[in-house]
Amino acid sequence: MINEKLPKIWYGGDYNPEQWDKEIIDEDLRMFKLAGIDVATVNVFSWAKLQKNEDTYDFEWLDEIIDKLYEKGTYVCLATSTGAHPAWMARNYPDVLRVDFEGRKRKFGGRHNSCPNSPTYRKYSSLLAEKLAERYKDHPAILIWHISNEYGGYCYCEQCADGFRGWLQERYTTLEKLNKVWNTSFWGHTFYEWEEIVSPNALSEEWGVDNTNFQGISLDYRRYMSDSMLECYKLEYNAIKKHTPDLPITTNLMGLYKELDYFKWAKYLDVISWDNYPSLDTPISLTAMTHDLMRGLKQGQPFMLMEQTPSQQNWQPYNSLKRPGVMKLWSYQAVARGADTVMFFQLRRSVGACEKYHGAVIEHVGHENTRVFRECAELGSELQILSDKLLDARVEAKVAIVFDWENRWAVELSSGPTVALKYVDEVHKYYDALFQQNIQVDMIGVETDLSSYDIVIAPVLYMVKKGYAKRVEDFVHEGGTFLTTFFSGIVNENDIVTLGGYPGELRKVLGIWAEEIDALFPDQSNQIVMGEQWGELNGDYPCGVLCDLIHSEGAEIKAVYGSDFYSGMPALTVNNYGSGQAWYVATSPDRSFLQGLISNLCQDKGIIAPIAPVQGVEVSTRSRKADSYIFLLNHNDIETTVDLGALKTTNIITNKQIENTITLPAKAVKILKKH
Repeated sequence: MINEKLPKIWYGGDYNPEQWDKEIIDEDLRMFKLAGIDVATVNVFSWAKLQKNEDTYDFEWLDEIIDKLYEKGTYVCLATSTGAHPAWMARNYPDVLRVDFEGRKRKFGGRHNSCPNSPTYRKYSSLLAEKLAERYKDHPAILIWHISNEYGGYCYCEQCADGFRGWLQERYTTLEKLNKVWNTSFWGHTFYEWEEIVSPNALSEEWGVDNTNFQGISLDYRRYMSDSMLECYKLEYNAIKKHTPDLPITTNLMGLYKELDYFKWAKYLDVISWDNYPSLDTPISLTAMTHDLMRGLKQGQPFMLMEQTPSQQNWQPYNSLKRPGVMKLWSYQAVARGADTVMFFQLRRSVGACEKYHGAVIEHVGHENTRVFRECAELGSELQILSDKLLDARVEAKVAIVFDWENRWAVELSSGPTVALKYVDEVHKYYDALFQQNIQVDMIGVETDLSSYDIVIAPVLYMVKKGYAKRVEDFVHEGGTFLTTFFSGIVNENDIVTLGGYPGELRKVLGIWAEEIDALFPDQSNQIVMGEQWGELNGDYPCGVLCDLIHSEGAEIKAVYGSDFYSGMPALTVNNYGSGQAWYVATSPDRSFLQGLISNLCQDKGIIAPIAPVQGVEVSTRSRKADSYIFLLNHNDIETTVDLGALKTTNIITNKQIENTITLPAKAVKILKKH
């Protein structure tokens, strides 16, 4: 439970009362009650209002807002406001201003505009966090602290360059070691003084997106920037904890956001929270995968859905409305996959600036007689019924997929073999194959214990960090099934190739040697040809992107390539190792092949879906003690019937018993308790 003060699924969102007068605020609070809203996130971007200059702070307006919310039955998620520094700070202390990738010094404007290594920013942000914590430490309205907002964006200023050099000295100790791990003998890049090292940007090693001359330098700069922003977060975290040690602290993450290593950040968040903004055409399984990834950051602990829009966004090229029922459907998707909150950005639409067309519970018309408000109120009413049943329930999975931000950076910084290789896309292919078969998945990091899983899948495990190959060997030896793919086992954590043949340290457990890697053009394909029928796999399947040319070193060949000069060479292998199996998929297959492969692997391990798959109907289960709750989410535009098999269930909203089959209207959700 996030906070026992409010023992239910929290319902609410971002509220900006500083933008409104007293009459509108009073009307908002009336409508919050109608909608069932019980949590408001406030003070997200109020630094300029809280602190008018270096020495003058004004908290009286915030006192009044927090008191008023609490008196009307709304608890508070209190933000620290440090996501955008005030104009006076930029004018008086230009060290807070970032330098962009092109080497240009910013002026005041926008947000995410503070240099993470600015002494000024770090001083005043942590000071503000401490003043807030000291002032509100005993206020009964406060449920949780929200530090800054959606951290992101890199800086390339001189103080960041100096900090980078210090970070490198701490990591590598000597220039001799640094030159070795960066392979600086290439192109005469040897460094003889720490001061010779500069940030990798458009003025030095990089150009465009993910193009660099030295992968090791660029990889370390990404680690350093992620760590730098994390240090800013930790300064505020520690300042708050001095005064409110028992209140949880979070910051809102952004799902698959590339620039920060969220597994490293998760160690310093008491609860994970994130902002979910799919487009109308975002694959449902990709959103599900992201929810599962956020849950996996703290190994299955329930998370917060901190932001979503109740209707439409404002910043995408085409900002379509959520169709009737979709807001509730997507909210329950988050709950089904481990969320213990449903919260929006925003509770009332702004009247000006870039977010005035971003949807809200209360629209510009200012009353409750809107489609969006009615849908929000309906969901709020249902969450009152559900909370005592679902709160703190866990998602249990026997299949895990490995996701690693540093591996992602390294894959996409690689100079070759193809620009078409996108790490998230390859991970999602395997996730989608499980999702379509209603098999629950945990998204895990490379530090996660593997022993509780039957199957572990690590697509494109290009970077094998120290000790990880041994952990994989131990997992397989003890009976686990491990699967990895093409372009795996190539480099260590410094992006230095592991010599002796691909897939490097994984060669022993996989029982193969990959001699070459062929990159296919977008209009090219090859074929995976099954040697004989294996379960649901039979015949030929198209493949593309990359094709590893591999030789068996003890592994059984299950399929071969169908064309080109490497026709007949292995495309799918399995190696018996100890009591388990290690699989290698040497190319990027199509969806039908992966469906069959995943089905066969799950059947071999006795992993069975709770309900047989129905096209367009998502299934997820949360369990608490002896109770299990199955979520059926109909993403189809038509009524759909689902066969429940031998399951005996009760609809926890209506309390009616359901057996045999259940019919879901278009975009509908049913939550069934198993007997």
